[in-house]
Amino acid sequence: MIYETPTEWSDAAHKRVVLFGMSGLGKTRISAILRDGGWFHYSVDYRIGTRYMGEAITDNFKREAMKVPLLRELLLSDSVYIGSNITFDNLSPLSTYLGKPGDPAKGGLPFDEYRRRQGEHREAEIAALMDTPKFVTRAQELYGYDNFVCDSGGSICEVVNPDSRVDPVLSVLSRHLLLVWIEGSDEHMQALIERFDRAPKPMYYRPEFLLECWNAYLAETGRMPGAVDPDAFVRWTYARALAHRQPRYEAMARNWGLTVAADDIARVQTPDDFRELIVEALAKRASRAA
Repeated sequence: MIYETPTEWSDAAHKRVVLFGMSGLGKTRISAILRDGGWFHYSVDYRIGTRYMGEAITDNFKREAMKVPLLRELLLSDSVYIGSNITFDNLSPLSTYLGKPGDPAKGGLPFDEYRRRQGEHREAEIAALMDTPKFVTRAQELYGYDNFVCDSGGSICEVVNPDSRVDPVLSVLSRHLLLVWIEGSDEHMQALIERFDRAPKPMYYRPEFLLECWNAYLAETGRMPGAVDPDAFVRWTYARALAHRQPRYEAMARNWGLTVAADDIARVQTPDDFRELIVEALAKRASRAA
């Protein structure tokens, strides 16, 4: 780790962290607090949705618009402009493009197309994570930011091998930033499941995990692929995805960084609160190692 002790962290002129963990546990909230306190905020999902998948997202919007005669005529004559208004706080264009598999009448995608888009996201996420050091340098040299927070997506654990000491993504990140896992309790996990059940959203899955879940769901429900309710499938998969990701996050924290509790993160209100929380986490890690 680039900061091994509380003193190294406290004395560092440039503080740089990667926040990771399940979506909904506070990564973006803390990043916004740090941004308001003078830190540079690099959002991996925003980078994915603009630099790496922006064209595909916009083309998908245009493809739908071309089905409407009036819009088709206007698009062909360059009379209207269609674009993605993605922001740090509104990543809907990216998740809408990623989609859900199942019945087209219910907004589902054919499974092969869904897997293709999942593959696009995987490549884009790896590329956006590998861009992080470039933005560390850019933030400091171009804009004069001393401190830097990388707000990673919930699926970071799906595109790395946390048990490999030569994982290319984690090796690059750990050379430049401190990896910090926001760990949720069982109560947090249940709350996330309940929230997802009310508003199921697209998400990225490891290819092997996705195929396993898809085949299991088809066998359990007896549905044909084109008759699957997209929302029902992602609801069925979500709790399994949480359980699948938990040990991967744990390994990332154990081998590459440190852990802070989601309850402690929830109490952070200022950048100074965050700095002190990292001091405490580094002290706990050092005591366990001793």
